[in-house]
Amino acid sequence: MATVDSKGRIVLPKRVRERLGIEPGTEVEVHEEDGKAVVEPEDDPEAIIERMEALIDETSPASGEMKPLDADVDPIAWKHREAVRDGAEQESDA
Repeated sequence: MATVDSKGRIVLPKRVRERLGIEPGTEVEVHEEDGKAVVEPEDDPEAIIERMEALIDETSPASGEMKPLDADVDPIAWKHREAVRDGAEQESDA
C-alpha cells in the first residue's frame, strides 16, 4: 500500500509502474473519477508539447515576446524539453 507524504506525493508500486510503462520522467495525468484518484501515463508526445507551450504562453511576459532557451535554463528542464522533442520526432517518423 502506498502512503501520501506531507507534500501530497506518493510512490507508485513497481509492479504498477512496470505494467503501465511509467519510467522516471514520464508525464502522467492525475484526476478524480468516481471518488478515486486515477493516474494515467501520457503517451502522446504532441499533447505533452502542447501543454508545455500553453504553460509558456501563460507565464510569458504580457508583451508576448518569447526568449529563446539558453545556457541559463535549468539543465533538467532543458533535458526534459529535448527528450520530449526527440520522442515527438520518433513518433512522426514511425
